[in-house]
Amino acid sequence: MKRYWSRLLALTLVVVIGLTGCSSNVFSDSLSGDYRQDTLAVVDTLRNALDLPDDAPEKAEAQTEARQKINEFAARYQRDGSVAGLSSFTTMRTALNSLAGHYSSYPNRPVPKKLKQRLEQEFKQVEMALNRGS
Repeated sequence: MKRYWSRLLALTLVVVIGLTGCSSNVFSDSLSGDYRQDTLAVVDTLRNALDLPDDAPEKAEAQTEARQKINEFAARYQRDGSVAGLSSFTTMRTALNSLAGHYSSYPNRPVPKKLKQRLEQEFKQVEMALNRGS
């Protein structure tokens, strides 16, 4: 009887973990697949998160959304050969890596002013490159 219950429990756990793992990525992707549009949307989301005052009640939610957008952008475009050589993509990845590194290393600290300035400069470079078509 013990053997039966342990097998049933193991099977149930496998099914639950499998369904949970499959559903998390499939429905959370909010990017459209249009590189230009997605890049501008991510830049806008990141700017909103960075521009909020540190004592704003929605700051934590904005940072969570920013982290999610960073992950979605990286997952969608990291291995896309059609955008890998674009200057907008390389600059965007630099900015995303910098901000993601800060969020993972210092989750409870505000983004330093120097990093904010550098990110804003990189966001402007990305927008200019997208307007040029590269």
